[in-house]
Amino acid sequence: MDTASNTKLGNVNDLPVGDMHAVKMGDREILLIRLDTGIYAMDNFCTHGACTLANGKLEGGTLRCLCHGSEFNVKTGEVVNGPATTPQPTFAVVLKNGEISLAP
Repeated sequence: MDTASNTKLGNVNDLPVGDMHAVKMGDREILLIRLDTGIYAMDNFCTHGACTLANGKLEGGTLRCLCHGSEFNVKTGEVVNGPATTPQPTFAVVLKNGEISLAP
């Protein structure tokens, strides 16, 4: 598998502010989320019930899983509201020439 820094996950222009997009990176799915403050990345599967977060509801900087209602801070992955008790894994995003990748 390529290192994260070499794997292009998309182009900034294809991810409008307020939108989310799941992409495959090796054997993982990464959810890219664009807010007016930047682009953020987290694991696409909820730490509570392994539901797909790409189907969730984004409200400001919070993402709510539609399966059981857990809410996560998009920037930090911290649980804002349960039932989840484990933070959502997040990844540092690198933007270069309009391309989105993850920091090594």
